[in-house]
Amino acid sequence: MSGRILLTFNPGSSTIKLGLFAMEAGGPRRLGKGVIDLRHAPLTLHIVEGPTVAEIPLAATVNDDLHDVIDETLDWLAGHFPVGSLAAVGHRVVHGGDRFAGPEAIDDGTLAAIEALVPLAPLHQPQSIRLIRAIRHLRPNLPQIASFDTAFHRSQSDLVRRFALPRVLFDEGVKRYGFHGLSYKSVASRLRQSAPALAEGRVVAAHLGSGASLCALEAGVSRDTSMGFSTLDGIPMATRCGTLDPGVVIHLLRERGLSMEAVEDMLYRHSGLLGVSGISADSRDLIDSEEPEAREALDLFAFRIAREAVSLANTLGGLDTIVFTAGIGEHQPEIRERVCRHLAWLGLALDPAANARNAARIDAAASRIAVLVVPTDEEQVIAEETSSFFQPGDILR
Repeated sequence: MSGRILLTFNPGSSTIKLGLFAMEAGGPRRLGKGVIDLRHAPLTLHIVEGPTVAEIPLAATVNDDLHDVIDETLDWLAGHFPVGSLAAVGHRVVHGGDRFAGPEAIDDGTLAAIEALVPLAPLHQPQSIRLIRAIRHLRPNLPQIASFDTAFHRSQSDLVRRFALPRVLFDEGVKRYGFHGLSYKSVASRLRQSAPALAEGRVVAAHLGSGASLCALEAGVSRDTSMGFSTLDGIPMATRCGTLDPGVVIHLLRERGLSMEAVEDMLYRHSGLLGVSGISADSRDLIDSEEPEAREALDLFAFRIAREAVSLANTLGGLDTIVFTAGIGEHQPEIRERVCRHLAWLGLALDPAANARNAARIDAAASRIAVLVVPTDEEQVIAEETSSFFQPGDILR
């Protein structure tokens, strides 16, 4: 495999994270990473290569497809990472439904199945499709692999996945799927390496970023999670509402006369921290704000995270470890402290100094529950799943 490289795409609703990896016998090794924020004009490719950080202006503009953006990005990468030809592209795809239980090579049938799931993940699924189609257009013979966020949660029982709705709906796919699976797979792997004894126990991991959820892990296997049928469910997020009484939706449609489109836009883009505070979707802005609405939004965020953690502990039959991960979970001591304050009755106690410096382990010596900060690396998981389709002779299986 020497000299071959993998490119990974991890799209958000308005950003594209890139990963570039060398294919080596011991597994993919990261060469660099980048991000393109599609909201900014002109576009910029932010690249990190070891200690070097660069901002690369892009001439391309965003339109219905991403052909020009990806074409210019590929040209720049080819000129700055001369490690051989591109072997494959791996994509994070948020929703895999019940069809995909693991990574899948993308062909016409795979792409059609991914497109059929757009209504269940309208913020993220279309971005993956645009990227897949752009690579198909620019490099039609280049293998592409999809890694699904939902696949990690297929280990959950039907009892956990079922809604109390007519049985036929469950059989037709109306069930709890769970998301952020690539992140939780990364966390489970890192926990096995850094704290194997804790990894074998009952762990609640909190992926806290713009999108946020929690997952109950038993010996690294998903047993329950806060997100369900869609990426709206669970705890409040930057702009998404989290768990909501369905009667509220009925009320907004029937009594308030809102259109289905207006309700969807509200729940996905104008709720969560932004909706409650009326100030910002960014928890950092709310932490810095003196406004009572900012404090209330953060209080609600922490309260709901703690409540969900206890709910997931019930599925596990107890709780040994809490793990914080992702942008907020890894870098914002204030949020971790707020969450853990609600869990003090469980015997959980933080070490304030360790928490303040974002240490790997932040529980106090007397704490009955371990509290860890574990960086997540979704792009590494995508690269590993993509490389699993290759044999030593570079033959795609």
